[in-house]
Amino acid sequence: MKLLDKYILKKFLTTYVFTVLILVAVILVIDFTEKNDDFIKTNPSIKEIIFDYYLNLIPFWANTLSPITVFIATVFVTAKLASHTEIVAILSSGVSFRRLLVPYIMGATLIAATIFVLIGWVIPNANKESVAFQVKYIKSPFTYDSRNIHIKIGPETYVYMESYNVNAHVGYNFAMENVEGTILKQKLSTNSISWNAEKEKWHIDRYTLRTFNGEKETIYKGENLDTTLNLRPKDFESTYKLEQTLTLPQLNDYIQEKRDRGADDIEIYLIEKYERFSYPFAIIILTIIGVIVSARKARGGVGFQIALGFLLAFIFIVFVITSRSLAQVGDIAPQIAAWIPSVIFTGIGLLLYRYVPR
Repeated sequence: MKLLDKYILKKFLTTYVFTVLILVAVILVIDFTEKNDDFIKTNPSIKEIIFDYYLNLIPFWANTLSPITVFIATVFVTAKLASHTEIVAILSSGVSFRRLLVPYIMGATLIAATIFVLIGWVIPNANKESVAFQVKYIKSPFTYDSRNIHIKIGPETYVYMESYNVNAHVGYNFAMENVEGTILKQKLSTNSISWNAEKEKWHIDRYTLRTFNGEKETIYKGENLDTTLNLRPKDFESTYKLEQTLTLPQLNDYIQEKRDRGADDIEIYLIEKYERFSYPFAIIILTIIGVIVSARKARGGVGFQIALGFLLAFIFIVFVITSRSLAQVGDIAPQIAAWIPSVIFTGIGLLLYRYVPR
C-alpha cells in the first residue's frame, strides 16, 4: 500500500465512522423524543432503557444507514480533496482515475465485509434485546387472534385448531390428521390441547383416535396423552421484527421450516436474507459513484457535490423501500427486489464513469 493509498484510506474510514456516529446520534435523540411518553407510561428503569434498548439499537441503525453513510463519507472526502486541488495534482502526476479508486474500493470492501459479518451473526443478537424491550414496554400487548388455524407439521401430518390462547398455551377444537397422498389414514380429535412446560410436551384429555384402513374404520377413545409435535408455543407468539433477530443460519432454518409447513408468508424473511447479501455490494457500488460525482473541482465549492450526494442517497433509499414493498405484496420475487437498488445504481455508476468529466 502506497503513501497515497494510506492517506485517502485514513480520511475515508475516519469520515465514515464520524458520519455514522453523527447520524446514529441524531436518530437516537429523535427516537427518544418519540418514545418518551411510552417510557413514562410503562416506567422501564434507566438501566433497561440505556443498556437493553439504546445500546442494542446502535448497531442496527449503523448497519441500516451503512450504504448511505459510506456514500456521504465518500462524497465529502473526495469533494474536499478536489476543492484543495489534490485530485488534480494526483491525476497530473500520472496516476490514473482507476488507480485513484483503489484506496476507496479497499476501504469500501473492508466496511462491506465487516457489515456482512455483523448483519449475519452479531446485530441479530443485539436486535433480540432491543425488540424484546419494545414488545415489553412500547408495543401494545400481543394477542393471537387467528381462527381456523391449519399447519403442516410433517410430510404427511397436518393439525387444525379453531383458536389458540397464547397466554394459557391452549388450543381449542384440535385435530391432527395423517394423510398419505389424498387418503386420510388417521385422525385424532379433542376439545383442547395444552402445553406442559415441565415435560415440554403437549397434553391431551379425552381424545378420539380414528384409524382408516380402506373402508374399515377403527375408533379408539383415550383419556390422557402426552405427545411431542413439531409445534411449540413460540409458533403462536409475536413475530414482531422476528426477521431482524435471526442470525443468518437461524434465518435459513426458519425459512425452510416455513416452507416445509406450506406457509405463504415467508416473503419478509426472504427479503431480509437477500438484503444481507446485497447490502455489502451496494456499499462498494455507492463508494465508486461517490468518487465519480465528486472528483471534479467545482467553482462553487463542495456544497453542490455534497447536496448531490444526499440526493442520490435519498434516491437509493426510495428504491430500497419501493422494491421491498413490491416483494412483500408478491409483485416481484424477494431475491430480485433485494438486488434491484444495487443493480440500478451499478448502471448509474457505469454511465457516470463513462460520461461525467473527471
